[in-house]
Amino acid sequence: MNDDAGTPDVPSARDLPDGPDPTDPMSAETPLTPMEPMRSDDPAVEMLLDPEPSRIPGTRYRSEDAPSGLSDGLNEVLPVRSFRQDAWRRFRRNKLALFGLALVVFLVLVGLIGPFLVQDPLVQERLIFKSNPDAAHWFGTDQVGRDVFARVIYGIRLSLFIGFIVTMLETVIGISLGALAGWRGRMTDAVIMRLVDIFLGIPYLVLAFAFIAVIGKGVSAMIITLAVTSWLTTARLVRAGFLQAKRFEYVEAARAVGVPSYRIVWRHILPNIVQPIIVLVAIGIGSAVLAEAALSYLGVGVQEPTPSLGLMIARSQSFFSTAPHLLLFPALAIVLTVLSFLLVGDGLRDALDVKES
Repeated sequence: MNDDAGTPDVPSARDLPDGPDPTDPMSAETPLTPMEPMRSDDPAVEMLLDPEPSRIPGTRYRSEDAPSGLSDGLNEVLPVRSFRQDAWRRFRRNKLALFGLALVVFLVLVGLIGPFLVQDPLVQERLIFKSNPDAAHWFGTDQVGRDVFARVIYGIRLSLFIGFIVTMLETVIGISLGALAGWRGRMTDAVIMRLVDIFLGIPYLVLAFAFIAVIGKGVSAMIITLAVTSWLTTARLVRAGFLQAKRFEYVEAARAVGVPSYRIVWRHILPNIVQPIIVLVAIGIGSAVLAEAALSYLGVGVQEPTPSLGLMIARSQSFFSTAPHLLLFPALAIVLTVLSFLLVGDGLRDALDVKES
């Protein structure tokens, strides 16, 4: 005890024993058992408890960003897919779109291979007129003895040819004029858009008749007429995309550092508006096929003796009561062709929409 009775003696460090006190049972040197890590049957809880989550089968990880903690592990568990892979995955879920795609492939094969497997559509049977379908003539013969099956095959080929060429031409025209209006703006935009408004204000058939009266009839005249009168929707869509995209920060930064305009358009703006253009191309092919059939039916499109589905309907409508197959087979070919491209276009619209992902 110190001199001060109220203060107890506090042993110094040198007064403490060097080893454990043998009389104290709690001070015995006993090995410590390591604690078992916490586990759970719930995978979500297990992921939170384990700082290094186990690899999930089928999940792709970046080697340079290996998970080292909770946040990294949660950020790396999602599979990595490109935009095209994700779009194709959504497209495959649409059964009608897959049916339309299969139908398009079938019709394209018919148009490419079919003419080599059927007889000449211009050959006339001298003794067989308006005959019913049989083994020799699967779709029967028309009013002058020509094989309807062969004429339908050649008509599908002609319709697809016109549809693809017209869609390609009107897409090029629409993208060019729409990009010019959206990028330049001001007077250029006003002139092009007023021209579009004038064409849209005229009924389509009247406008087509006016061009045909100037150009003439036939396959070439039909292609030019449809291409010149079908670019309006594409131009308006591309213009709207350019007006929106050219305000993006990366576009303004590219213009600020002196990147040429053509490079900005091709590398930075067009890739952002190509998705709706793809949808318009798919739908435009079906629309061009239907427009060609309508104009040929009215007598201002493809002329005899060229096999045309619309022309076949026009020539056979007076025989519908006695020979309905002359009208039904070409009409069915038109319906299937147009429907197939419309289904594909609708499926592409849903698949390429990032809001649906």
